Amino acid sequence: MATEGRGPSKVGNWFRDWQRPLRRFLARQRAGCAADIDDIAQEVFLRVLRYDRSELIDYPQAYLFKIASNVSAEWAMRSSRRMPHHSEWLTELVDALSPEVEVEREALDERLHAAVNALPPRSREILRLHFAEDVPHEEIARRLGVTRKIVKRDIARAYGALRISLDPTLVGESTRQAAGKTL
Repeated sequence: MATEGRGPSKVGNWFRDWQRPLRRFLARQRAGCAADIDDIAQEVFLRVLRYDRSELIDYPQAYLFKIASNVSAEWAMRSSRRMPHHSEWLTELVDALSPEVEVEREALDERLHAAVNALPPRSREILRLHFAEDVPHEEIARRLGVTRKIVKRDIARAYGALRISLDPTLVGESTRQAAGKTL
């Protein structure tokens, strides 16, 4: 096998010559799953690349396999300290946005846009300035040429209209409350 050369090209030759035997060695040592074996093999060659005195290595196969044993032992020690996980924990990791929830949210967004578009133009503009641009009531009043009291009143009316549009059950309730006040 080709082991001559100096520096990184020497390590490159070692990688080409010893990568497969190293992976087979790790598999026989039961170093982990296939992905772990690939990662450990890569770590071995990265450590060799970091070693700036590769010319001192007389037996590259033995050196690589010894590093692989050490890396494998380090990984096993780290994994033993990790908390084990149970499959029921995975159910908690499921994305909270199921297709049903997403469809429901889109329908609510459409209802909200329709309700806002049903508001009078000045109320829509006041809500846009207040919520989208975070403009204070005084500035909204100045921009629209109305008083601050009108801005506050329009916001309150817009809230009320949006509540009724978005929750039709409030219509019956508010009608009953209004009827109760007149009785």
